[in-house]
Amino acid sequence: MQIHLSPRHIQLTAAIHAHVADKVAHLEEFSDQILAAHVVLLFDEHRSKKKDYQVKIHLAMPGQDLHAEDAEDDLYTAIDLTAHKLAQQLRKRKTKIKEKTKHKVRVAREVERHGYRR
Repeated sequence: MQIHLSPRHIQLTAAIHAHVADKVAHLEEFSDQILAAHVVLLFDEHRSKKKDYQVKIHLAMPGQDLHAEDAEDDLYTAIDLTAHKLAQQLRKRKTKIKEKTKHKVRVAREVERHGYRR
């Protein structure tokens, strides 16, 4: 998977890059269909509520892409929370796919058993 980082008003350090890469790579445990990730790291000192750091992550996948964002006063916390949001979305997506497959199997068994669909 390709990871594209776009820092805005932030000096991109090796530690930040490693942290983002680790969190995005962890998302691959939930789905092997992730093609690419685009991560935007923003710093805005004039933001209200003292949440200066904003993180946006976009995952390119077959079908519908996933997107999450979060703003916090600590960059690493914002990265962690955004990755957590995407992990929840990936779990939900996987559950929907499994339920759809189960439904198709259940309908096929009913058709096989009764010879028609009710």
